[in-house]
Amino acid sequence: MNFGEKIAWDDTVLPFQLDKSDIRGRVARLDGVLGGILQQHDYPPVVEALVAEMALLTALIGQTIKLRWKLSLQVQSKGPVRMIATDYYGPSEDGEPARIRAYASYDADRLTEADPFSQVGEGYFAIMIDQGKGTTPYQGITPLAGGSLRACAEAYFAQSEQIPTRFSLSFGRSREAGSEEHWRAGGIMLQHMPKASPFAAAPAGGSGDGGLLQPTDVAPDGPEGENWNRANVLLDTVDALELIGPSVAPTDLLLRLFHEEAPRVYDAQPVRFGCTCSEERVRQSLSIYSAKDIATMTTDDGRVTADCQFCGAHYDMDPATLGFDAADGPDGANTDGTNSGGDGTA
Repeated sequence: MNFGEKIAWDDTVLPFQLDKSDIRGRVARLDGVLGGILQQHDYPPVVEALVAEMALLTALIGQTIKLRWKLSLQVQSKGPVRMIATDYYGPSEDGEPARIRAYASYDADRLTEADPFSQVGEGYFAIMIDQGKGTTPYQGITPLAGGSLRACAEAYFAQSEQIPTRFSLSFGRSREAGSEEHWRAGGIMLQHMPKASPFAAAPAGGSGDGGLLQPTDVAPDGPEGENWNRANVLLDTVDALELIGPSVAPTDLLLRLFHEEAPRVYDAQPVRFGCTCSEERVRQSLSIYSAKDIATMTTDDGRVTADCQFCGAHYDMDPATLGFDAADGPDGANTDGTNSGGDGTA
């Protein structure tokens, strides 16, 4: 794959279907998206790895859903890494890119040199879908278990959706000749198509940690099960460098892995780093407070400030224009990932 082809596949999600196996999937390659996310923060390497894995899962899962607005993934933990949050905003028009943003909250003095997943402790992995005004947001959760965020996502689909789902992911710092070191990530997602998988009732207990359901626990029987197992065996032959993609295009990778399954590809979806924060949204989030409340958030310089945890944007506002007591204060509330207070930090 030449340089131009590599750039063309960077920051894209390629949908595909295995016609002979009734299996759908996605191939994702992230480059500039990760740069946009991680350069906003000075995360330790173990935290960067968790954010990169979470962003890659978000890109793969987000593209499978016909979103009108937003998909969110979130980890809440009692470990050193307390929270990881990602948002995937579906494109508003055909041909436009989807947008991803992410951030992590952690206790630096509790981090260890162990593997990244060990930095999260007891907690949960959540997927939330918000289709916008006039709809009811959906949320599903599963305990943190299985040794990776990838395994948590697989358990979520088995537990909450009863859809066999597999991920193969690779991410890390790229050291390609002639370029600066930077983060790259790539992965494949496989799902057995529900319309071809009339599952019986889910097992009472699964084979995972704590009895969690795993993809094998909800896999179909008979010929469909044989197809699913065969596709998984083929997926397990993928190399980490093939996933990240310095030299192998996603279309070539699919042919290498699944040529006997008749892979059919669809239009690739571009993804970009993007944040939805704005001063207007910050003002909306503060519109529920009285002038007395706003006074407690005001700095010694007589300003109210707010910082976006996702993109680092800084907002500086006149307290007289904030809250429901302000003559021009807007109605409604939407925190949208910002924190407000005397010093404008979390």
